[in-house]
Amino acid sequence: MVLATQNPVEQEGTYPLPEAQMDRFIMKINLDYLGADAEEQIIRMMRSEDGASKAKSEPIDPQQIFKAREQIRDIYCSDAVLKYMVAIIVATREPEAFEDSELKNWIAVGSSPRATIALDKCARAMAWLKGKDFVDPTDVRDVVHGVLRHRLILSYDALAEGISSDRVIDEILSQVAVA
Repeated sequence: MVLATQNPVEQEGTYPLPEAQMDRFIMKINLDYLGADAEEQIIRMMRSEDGASKAKSEPIDPQQIFKAREQIRDIYCSDAVLKYMVAIIVATREPEAFEDSELKNWIAVGSSPRATIALDKCARAMAWLKGKDFVDPTDVRDVVHGVLRHRLILSYDALAEGISSDRVIDEILSQVAVA
């Protein structure tokens, strides 16, 4: 299991990853700055003599991870929800199918089959985190932005208009029928 951070491309010495490498990350989660209260809490914790040692956590037992993976794999996903996930991904590749939408003007390159696999895994994981034994469309919508935001290549027009990947994903969700 690998977690990575990505510095903004605007920072010196930072370069964008090629699409093929970006596609290998299962999700891209955007984190905002903490609020003032949280930052104050961090400072107080770090000022205390044992603040740093309190922040340490015990490593997780690999068997727990393997067990969770197995449980997530066993989460039920109906054919209707599977078709919904596939329809979302196909919409990134065939945006012209949505005539009443700007999608065809916003998407230069859609998502690969890895996105479908990632969406399925993440939706199952979300259902598991919620304590459910099945995936529903809400679970799909809860994870789709994280799964797709780094996999879409926006058109020059979309970039010039300031259209974000998240806005494109929102438009896809508004166009694709829910299972």
